[in-house]
Amino acid sequence: MTPAAKSLAPHTAADRRARRAGTPARYPVRERTVGASDAHRDLGPPTLSDVRGRSLPGDTAAEFTRAIAGLREARLRPEVRLTEVPAPQRIAPYAVALSGEVVGPGGEEELASGRFVLLHDPSCPEPWEGAWRAVTFARAELEPEVGTDPSLGEVGWAWLIEALQARGLRYCAEAGTVTRVVSERFGGLADQLPTVEIEVRASWTPLGGDLGDHLLAWSDLLSTIAGLPPLPDGVVALPGARR
Repeated sequence: MTPAAKSLAPHTAADRRARRAGTPARYPVRERTVGASDAHRDLGPPTLSDVRGRSLPGDTAAEFTRAIAGLREARLRPEVRLTEVPAPQRIAPYAVALSGEVVGPGGEEELASGRFVLLHDPSCPEPWEGAWRAVTFARAELEPEVGTDPSLGEVGWAWLIEALQARGLRYCAEAGTVTRVVSERFGGLADQLPTVEIEVRASWTPLGGDLGDHLLAWSDLLSTIAGLPPLPDGVVALPGARR
């Protein structure tokens, strides 16, 4: 996907985010405001030092070990929290999986959630076109009027591509889906408005560089669909709270 040329400054939060991705915005996307104290507070040092991943018994897998080190050193926004979860068992000989969520001020409201899985297969499976594969998922609730807009899928995919390009990452064999989930209520719940969720499922093959940067690109996508404004230029994200 080739982003379109950027034009005049947009007038809404949805326009700002969509035009950064090179796609016109046609619907409102909920944007949350994070106070200065929340955006800059130190939520503690990284605690992913115990992330091991899954590897073949007795095989140290030096490349995979370096990849894990890159994930440990990734400096996320303070609103993004990561937890290591069981990795897939049969897709690749080496794997690590992280579950993530974006929380609002105070750390109570969940704004978005997802998963990042890094796979490594030295045999370079043909569909991957390489030895590594990032498999991701991101989900968040949007404004109800989004449900019938035909551009939702295009915009959601453009946010992913923009997140990868903004980090200067090289990749190939990208693939995925963007799904809208509309929940309507009836009977005793008929007075409640419908809810709309966006789900972005994507995978791609990293080509060189620090694999921790691909984790950061996924966290950027997660923050975007959560409605968080981008960090100002020159502001370095503090390590996120991790459990």
